[in-house]
Amino acid sequence: MKLRAFLSLLLLVPAPSLGVWFGMILMPGTPVGTGIYLFFKGWILLLPALWFFLVEGGRFSRGKTRAGGIRTGLRTGLALGVLVALLYLLFGERMIDAATVQELAAGIKLDRKLYYAGGALNWICINSLAEEYVWRWFVMRQCLKLMKPKAAIAGSALGFALHHVLAMQLYLSWTVTLVGALCILLAGALWSWMFLRYRTIWPGWLSHALVDLALFAVGYRLIFC
Repeated sequence: MKLRAFLSLLLLVPAPSLGVWFGMILMPGTPVGTGIYLFFKGWILLLPALWFFLVEGGRFSRGKTRAGGIRTGLRTGLALGVLVALLYLLFGERMIDAATVQELAAGIKLDRKLYYAGGALNWICINSLAEEYVWRWFVMRQCLKLMKPKAAIAGSALGFALHHVLAMQLYLSWTVTLVGALCILLAGALWSWMFLRYRTIWPGWLSHALVDLALFAVGYRLIFC
């Protein structure tokens, strides 16, 4: 069981970082770079389900969130969302260059409000769910087979944060990147703990989605205000 768990992590954890490395750093804007990025994007979505059903012999189950889970997800999401807003109001305008953000947004058409709304909806509702499915439902479960719960929480959170750091340093200063990386690491640890405590991804997903909502509100201010 431990060997299989280790192999599953070896196949999945580096994949999003490799996608960012090839698609956004080594070969940005090229068909090959884009193709590699999309391959790894699909890989991390398919592998957990294939591994669960074909390797582990698992069966589909809706699961049941333990009592208090949704309430905890709501409270932590609102608290972290307020923290995001406060950090931006206190430090963001001095540390983040709005002109740079606007230029980057224009490059992918997010400087248009309709496109921005569509991207925000996808990121808040769908991408956050996909990340909870990959990093909490799959990676956290595999980590628990290899290590004690506290170490598993740290390991899954570290893997979750790594590819975000690679992407952020392309667009933000290293100071902002490091602060963001620490926040992502702590948030990932919180959501991993919530998965361990409540046994489904839904509390973590609710908290995660509310944080992303706050981040897109900050992004809107940077781009359109």
